[in-house]
Amino acid sequence: MFLIILIKSLIIGGLVGFGVGAGAARMFHAPTIQGMGAFRTLGELNSCEGDPASHFSFGLGFFFNAWASSVAAGSFTQDVDHRIIPHWGAAVLMIKNRRLDQTMHDPRRMAIACGIIGMVVVAFLNSTASAVPAALQVTAVKVLVPAANILVNTVMPVIFWLAAIDAGKRSGFWATIFGGLAQLIMGNAVPGLVLGILIGKGVEEGGWNKITGIMMTAIVALFVLSGFFRGFDMKMLQSFSLGVPGWLDAIHNQLSGK
Repeated sequence: MFLIILIKSLIIGGLVGFGVGAGAARMFHAPTIQGMGAFRTLGELNSCEGDPASHFSFGLGFFFNAWASSVAAGSFTQDVDHRIIPHWGAAVLMIKNRRLDQTMHDPRRMAIACGIIGMVVVAFLNSTASAVPAALQVTAVKVLVPAANILVNTVMPVIFWLAAIDAGKRSGFWATIFGGLAQLIMGNAVPGLVLGILIGKGVEEGGWNKITGIMMTAIVALFVLSGFFRGFDMKMLQSFSLGVPGWLDAIHNQLSGK
């Protein structure tokens, strides 16, 4: 049984890592070449600024959460393919070569590196999850999951905020604003901090042009829609001891199917 799980994990991990690595690298060549990956993956890869230690530590932070989830619940989190595999693949390539065009931006090399990393990561997670006794899974839920949540929800936002401040005044300014909004609306500041870093660096390099304007519009729309569908507007009115207008409550009830 263990051997079957290991073989299947190596095959699945290799395929997932190959696709994730190639797709993430191709995103850096858009729009001339179509990429495949999540926007946050692109932003988080850029936030590490080509430092292999930063890429490795970033992926390691989410690895413990994914490990706890696989041991306790028998399922993977999205961090495995969005954050762990691409960051560790980039870290391996950049140990001896810091040139982005020959490492993180190269789809072929990223596909090979992430394919190998994917085989190792998926095989490790599945094999340890199947080998852990049921009694220890309870311990994993009570100990590892809260510890991982503290790392993701408390430590990582602070690290990203400090990185944004270190990246420059504009990055620090927009990261502070978007990070605060993301914490209030989404419960985690990391997405806003990443968006703030992207906007700040974009303005520093090219000023307020058409591209940065479109990015800012999309980010504002993202926060407005996210806040509306999460009911943040109603909660904010209630926090100031103000009544919720009937028409606003009716819109929320209609959209939620109540």
